[in-house]
Amino acid sequence: MKLPVNMLAQMRAATRNLMGSGPAAATEAIQQALSAAGLAPQAAATQAPPMRDINPPPAPAQAPSEPPQADAVPPTPAQAAQDFAQDFMARLGVPAGLGQHSFDMPSFELPNFHPPGFNAPAATPIDVPAGAQFIDGVYRNHAGTRSYKLYIPSSYHGQAMPLIVMLHGCTQNPDDFAAGTQMNALAEEKECFVVYPAQTQGANSSRCWNWFNAIDQQRDQGEPSLIAGIARQVIDEYPVNEREVFVAGLSAGGAMAVIVGTLYPDLFAAVGVHSGLPFASAQDLPSALAAMKGGAMPNAQRKAPAGGVPIIVFHGDRDTTVNPRNGDELIAQGVRSQAGGKAAKAASIDGSVPNGHRYTRTTHSQADGSPLGEHWVIHGAGHAWSGGSHNGSYTDGKGPDASREMLRFFKTVS
Repeated sequence: MKLPVNMLAQMRAATRNLMGSGPAAATEAIQQALSAAGLAPQAAATQAPPMRDINPPPAPAQAPSEPPQADAVPPTPAQAAQDFAQDFMARLGVPAGLGQHSFDMPSFELPNFHPPGFNAPAATPIDVPAGAQFIDGVYRNHAGTRSYKLYIPSSYHGQAMPLIVMLHGCTQNPDDFAAGTQMNALAEEKECFVVYPAQTQGANSSRCWNWFNAIDQQRDQGEPSLIAGIARQVIDEYPVNEREVFVAGLSAGGAMAVIVGTLYPDLFAAVGVHSGLPFASAQDLPSALAAMKGGAMPNAQRKAPAGGVPIIVFHGDRDTTVNPRNGDELIAQGVRSQAGGKAAKAASIDGSVPNGHRYTRTTHSQADGSPLGEHWVIHGAGHAWSGGSHNGSYTDGKGPDASREMLRFFKTVS
C-alpha cells in the first residue's frame, strides 16, 4: 500500500507528540491523522495484518538448561509508542529506513527535517556578565509545576524595570533559547528582567508548549495559568514596572505567547510572536497539523476576545514547518481584536540587512498614530529566530534582529 507523504508526516508527528501519553493515545492520534488525511482507519486496517501487541505477555519460563538472563526492562511509554509507530509503518509497506531519524525530531517544530540555521541545543550554561545573575526558580499551582530561569542584569540596583517573558520552542530550554535570541545581552543594554519558563517532557515529550489543547487555551487553566503565574511571581519578588510586562515566543512558544497575551491583557502590555500561529487555531492534533501545514484560516472559532494588546509578528516566507499564512492571519486577528483595530491604517516598507535577508515590514496603527501591530515577513528565511546567534538552536543570523525589534516595539506601546 502506498501512502501520501503528507499522511506519513501526520502519523509520525501524531506519534511523537503523544509519546509521553502512551501507546493507547498514540494509536488514537494515528487514527485521527488517517481520518484527517482522508483515509478511514478501518480501511487501513483491512489492507494490513493486525498489528502486534507492543506490550506482549511475558515469555514462558526458560528451560533449566538455558543460562539465566537478566530481567527485561519494561519499555517506557515513549519507547512503546515509537515501537508502535515503527511497526505500523512497516505493516503498511513503508521502507524500514524512511524518515527513521525523524522520530528523534521535535513533534511541532520539525515534521521531517532540520531547517536552515538549525544548531544543536545549547549544552552548557551561557556566559553571565559580572554583576548579573541568571537564577533558577520554580512556580506551582493547581495546573502543575514549571521551573524557569530569570535573568537579572548587572544594571539592576533595586529600581523598577520592565519584564519580558520568553517562551522557547520545541526541544529547547531556557539556556538554549537565551543563547539563540541573545535577549539577555539586550536586557543588559535596555535594563530589563527576562524570565524563561521551561516546558517539561512530562507535559510534552518534545517540550513543546501545548498550544493546541483546549484546556491550554483558557484563562486560569493549564499552561496559560502557569506562565502567567511565573510572571506574577517575578513581579511579587522584584520591582517590576507592571505597565511594561511583555510575552514573546518562538514556534510552539509563539503560539502559546499569543494565547497567554490574549487571555491576560490585564497582565501583558504586548505580545511578540516568531513563526507562531493565531489564537485557538487548533483544538486537537489533527487540526494542529492542518493549521501548521496549510495555515490557519479565519473563522468564528478563532475569533480572539475583544480588548487585545499590541502585537509584533515575525515569519520567514520559506518556513516549511509553520506555513507563513499563519503570520498573515495572526497579525490580522491581533489588530482587529484591539480597540480601533477595524479602522486601522496599514503601511509597508521593504528593506534588507547587509549581506542578509530582505524583508517587508507592515505597520498597523490607529488614526492618531498609536501602534496596534507590526508584521515582518523575512524573505528567504525558514523556521528560525531571525537575527539570532548560532550559539542557540533554530536561529538565522542573517537578520533582521527580531529580539531588538521586539524590544523597540514593546517600548513604543508601553
